[in-house]
Amino acid sequence: MSTLLGQPLALELIERTLQTQRIAPAYLFSGPPGVGKAMAARHFAARLLGGDLGRIERRNHPDLWWVEPTYKKGDRLFTRAEARLDGALPRNLPQIRLEQVRAITLFLSRPALEAPRQVVIIDEAELMGEAAANALLKTLEEPGSAVFILLAPPTALLATVRSRCQRIPFYPLNAELMAEVLQPHCSTPPAGRLLAMAQGSPGRALQLLQWFEAVPADLFAAIEPWTRAPLSLGAALALARQIDAELSLEAQMPLVDYLQQWAWEHGRIESCTALEALRRQLIAYASPRLAWEVAFLECAAKT
Repeated sequence: MSTLLGQPLALELIERTLQTQRIAPAYLFSGPPGVGKAMAARHFAARLLGGDLGRIERRNHPDLWWVEPTYKKGDRLFTRAEARLDGALPRNLPQIRLEQVRAITLFLSRPALEAPRQVVIIDEAELMGEAAANALLKTLEEPGSAVFILLAPPTALLATVRSRCQRIPFYPLNAELMAEVLQPHCSTPPAGRLLAMAQGSPGRALQLLQWFEAVPADLFAAIEPWTRAPLSLGAALALARQIDAELSLEAQMPLVDYLQQWAWEHGRIESCTALEALRRQLIAYASPRLAWEVAFLECAAKT
């Protein structure tokens, strides 16, 4: 894990755990997205399962179960990567679902095949639905010889789930480390507003750069009047309709961050508040178009 920069405490705690062989039933790799939690989890799992990192990264070890958020279409669950191969991201947000937690239980119902234990990694565990979290809680109470590794921000999980995990903290990177991590991945690193939005997360910075390049230029042109003056009723409705038509719900979330960052830079605190309410509504699966309409009109009313 020598390539994992900026996380000395996490590396020390993981290495001490492996050296003493005092393995807890569950770990919470706690920190913002994109700072190395998944990389550390892969290396930790490889050590727990015998050291074959390549098999862990390919996710083809028989004693590893990797869970990530999924979309649902009919009875089928599919990941972000599978959704992109399918042609487009669905217009909802991915979740870790009850069916996936039940699959973990089925996986743990058989003994380990090659290693002395089984390892379950749950990526973006903060996207776990309430039913899934309650089902996972029951499994964490009696994990057997399995080791769970949950990856999530510090307070994004149920307190009862967090209390059953040993916390390994991960932190945002400083500007120097951000530049060092990003340099091999992009010839022109994210700058200005996108870098501020990343908040010390190189993974987030790369995602935002890809997002920014994928958003239609005409949509940014349509948003530009909002940065100059409050929108009229007609303009607010038209812009909300365009955002909803051109962006998937998952692509709308960074746009909320982008507009919030702009509002913060220009002292439009009331707009930040309206946009934060918009974020909560989108996460709660309110009608995206209606939520954007309300947000733009509230921004106008409070300006």
